[in-house]
Amino acid sequence: MDIQTRKLDFIQDFLKYANNSILDKFEALLKQEREKEFEQEIKPMTLEQYEQRIDKALKDVEHNRVKSARALKNEIATWE
Repeated sequence: MDIQTRKLDFIQDFLKYANNSILDKFEALLKQEREKEFEQEIKPMTLEQYEQRIDKALKDVEHNRVKSARALKNEIATWE
């Protein structure tokens, strides 16, 4: 069963059987999951990851894989 079908089945069952108690529990669960996801998104880099990004940026400069701010502004202006 694919994810969309599972979601629809769940929603149908939820609408059929939900009461205030069940709704409170699902709201709390959803809030917890959102907070976990948010924490993962803003998780700081390790020193190793930071150094790897610096190394990659320096290699990009060496191999001329960068754009000037002016060139980037000009490119953005054509996006409309």
